[in-house]
Amino acid sequence: MRLLEDDRRIGRDGTLRLGFERRGAATVLRRVGYTLPLQVLAPVALEDPAAVVSVLNPTGGLLGGDRLTIEADLGPGAHALLTTPSATRVYRAPAEATVQTVALRLGRGAAVEWVPDHTIPFPGSVFRQTIECELEDAATLVLLDAFAAGRVARDEAWAFGRLESALTVRDRRGLVFHDRFVLRPGAHAAGLGGSEGHPYFATLVVAADAGVERFVAAAGDALAGARGATAGVAALPRRGAVVRCLAASAPALTGALEALWAVARRELLGLPALSLRKP
Repeated sequence: MRLLEDDRRIGRDGTLRLGFERRGAATVLRRVGYTLPLQVLAPVALEDPAAVVSVLNPTGGLLGGDRLTIEADLGPGAHALLTTPSATRVYRAPAEATVQTVALRLGRGAAVEWVPDHTIPFPGSVFRQTIECELEDAATLVLLDAFAAGRVARDEAWAFGRLESALTVRDRRGLVFHDRFVLRPGAHAAGLGGSEGHPYFATLVVAADAGVERFVAAAGDALAGARGATAGVAALPRRGAVVRCLAASAPALTGALEALWAVARRELLGLPALSLRKP
C-alpha cells in the first residue's frame, strides 16, 4: 500500500491561538485554542495589569519534525505577558528540522511582553524559529529571544546541527526591526563575531511610542552591574531599541535579562519589576 507524505512524516503539528481583550482595568484571555504538543496554562493571578499566561509543551521538549505555530492577538489597550514554565529543550533531529513560528499582533495601545526562558538545542538538533510582530499605533513590545549553546554542563556546547532565529517587527509605517542568525557547530560560532566564548546569548527588542530613550540610558546602567554577562544596547532608527547579551552561565544570563526586563517595564510601561514565581 502506498503511504501518503503525511504518513511518512516524523513529528507533530502543534498550534496555539490566543486572543486577549481589555475589560475595564483588566485584560482577559477571551479566546484560546491549542493542539498538542502545545498547550497553555490558565492565566496566573498576580498583582499586575497584564494577563500572565504560560505556554507549555507537556511532551517535555521539541522533536525533529515538529511544526509549531503560536499566535497571539491583542485588542486595543490589552496587555499580555507570555512566558514558559522552564527552558525549552530541542532534541536531536534525525531527519527534519524542528520549526516554530510565532505571530504577535498588537492593537492600538496594546502591550505584549514575550519573555520565555531560554532555548537549549541538544546535540544533533536542528531548530528554525520565526517571530513576526505587528504593532498598531501606541502599542508596546518587550521581547526576549535567548539561547544556550547546548547542555553546557555536559560538555555539549555547540554540538547542535543548526540553529536559526529570525525576528521581525513592523508597524503601520513599515519595518521597525529585522534580525536573523544562522549558527552551525564549530569554533567560529563561539569565536569573534559569534558568542566570543560565551555559551549563553540573547537578544532583547523593545518598541514603543515613548520611553525608548530612557530605556536605552537606564539599560546601560543596569548592565554595568551584571556579573558574568556582557551586553550592548542601541536605539533603532525609530520607535525601538535592541540589546545583545552574552553570558558565561545560565544564572548570569537570567540575572542580566531580568534586570533589563525590569528597566523595560519601568521606562516603557510605567510598571514595577514582576516576579513570575518560577521554581
